[in-house]
Amino acid sequence: MTTDLLEKLKEAAQSVLPVSAIVLALHFTISPLPFWSLMLFLTGTLLLIIGMSIFTMGADIAMMPIGEAIGAELTKSKNIWLIVGSAFILGVVVTIAEPDLQVLTKQVPAVPDMVLVSSVAFGVGVFLVLALLRILFQFSLSYMFIVSYVILFIVAALTAPDFLAVGFDSGGVTTGPITVPFILALGAGISAVRGGKSSEEDSFGLCSLCSIGPVLAVLVMGMFFDASGSGFAFEPNASVNNLGELLDSYRLGFVLLFEEVLTILLPIVVIFILFQFIRLKLSKTKLIRILIGIVYTLIGLSIFLTGVNIGFMPAGTYIGKELATLPYNWILIPLSAIIGFFVVYAEPAVHVLNKQVEDITSGSISKKMMMTGLSLGTSAALILSVVRILTEISIWYFLLPGYLLALGLTFFTPKIFTAIAFDSGGVAAGTMTAAFLLPFAVGICEAVGGNVMTDAFGIIAMVAMMPLITIQVVGVIYNMKLMHNKNLEENLHTDLLFATSFDEFDEPAGSDSATAPLPYAEGDENSSALNNKNDLDLHTTHDNIIELTEDQKDANLTECEQENNLTARKEK
Repeated sequence: MTTDLLEKLKEAAQSVLPVSAIVLALHFTISPLPFWSLMLFLTGTLLLIIGMSIFTMGADIAMMPIGEAIGAELTKSKNIWLIVGSAFILGVVVTIAEPDLQVLTKQVPAVPDMVLVSSVAFGVGVFLVLALLRILFQFSLSYMFIVSYVILFIVAALTAPDFLAVGFDSGGVTTGPITVPFILALGAGISAVRGGKSSEEDSFGLCSLCSIGPVLAVLVMGMFFDASGSGFAFEPNASVNNLGELLDSYRLGFVLLFEEVLTILLPIVVIFILFQFIRLKLSKTKLIRILIGIVYTLIGLSIFLTGVNIGFMPAGTYIGKELATLPYNWILIPLSAIIGFFVVYAEPAVHVLNKQVEDITSGSISKKMMMTGLSLGTSAALILSVVRILTEISIWYFLLPGYLLALGLTFFTPKIFTAIAFDSGGVAAGTMTAAFLLPFAVGICEAVGGNVMTDAFGIIAMVAMMPLITIQVVGVIYNMKLMHNKNLEENLHTDLLFATSFDEFDEPAGSDSATAPLPYAEGDENSSALNNKNDLDLHTTHDNIIELTEDQKDANLTECEQENNLTARKEK
């Protein structure tokens, strides 16, 4: 276990340090942070690395096995109502436990926190049921996406503009470090028990479908609230002026977040214990291992969120505001591309998804391929988001064509890439997006005097949308290369078959190669031995022909004889 923890520490450091390096580069060049704010950020970076490593280890040994075990048992029951009811409850409970959602709800003042959380959780529960039914009854994932998004955009056209960006953002934050391991494992368990040729494709697509439900729920909820009272209510942590205040800030933050994480993890533990006594009956060894993993998840997630909230969020707001006030604020565009490319590495859920993709596809879709596609997509999303904030263009002009393109690509991309792409969108828009990129966008928006609710909000939705396009484009390229290699292999096989046939049966006159017994005089003492040798050579050549039937051999002989006769007539 120590070796695994060290490996997780290495992975976490590789994930967080690129973003930290960008912030430090900005600090020493064009956007210096106050000294104690810099100390908060550096301490937060260390906590991020430690917390992420402990959390991902806990997810591997607890959350994934719980989801797989419950998913398998639900399918074995053959009771459709048990599957539907359990899936709905699990979707609601796991969503309420999602820390990314808590980060977002504290920044939406027009709606009480519990109303927003309940709406989002209800949407996830309903669409988790639909996602599991899709696996059981083998509905087309592409058609489900098309129908769902058509309904979604119709509802979006009827809701208040201030709730449009928040609604799409809520879909991105519901697929975070708690929900992704659980939902992916739940889908993998159900698809594995069901079996069939499409089990790989079936194990994906749950996160993407579950991220549609919250958007619909929030947009419908927005019809019943007065958007005129909406504004920005996020208050960053108070600045610190000495080491004692810094330590107190992190201590108080950790205690508060530990209590919140404990509260939101408790329902998952209760549901698992109920399933253990009623259905699962796991061995004592597995049960102890899962309980240890839950403790790891609790501690790791608390440390991770403490580093994010105390260290990263204030730094993101400050840097965004400082860069936007520069005379050459156009530099925000290339900087956003760099930040977007590397910030996705700091998402714990991304690594969970990439690992499962590589395992299920037996390495044909590697973690490197997935990470490259997600990084490019996030980079493009952040560029478009900054342009939208600076120009105050409505998010409609970005989301509508983007989703139309993503849905159109579903008809040309292999099914597994479609499912993975739509899962990747929600996963990429995770904790770091809500806790660093959203405050970064808020800082820019406040500096240029824009409307935070309509301009800054929506960056999570943009980050969630772009991987849908980039990953499917990767799938199209992958499929083209696969077909190209298959054609090359078939052509090579045909050429080998053709060449081998003619090497045997179409030797030119005067050739030194002996393909038939030489006409030695009868009674010659060497005649028998040489003829036997030539017979052996002939049979050996026959054996080297690849999968030729006797009819094909006769056809080739006839063709060769005809060609030889034609050559002889020309010579005469």
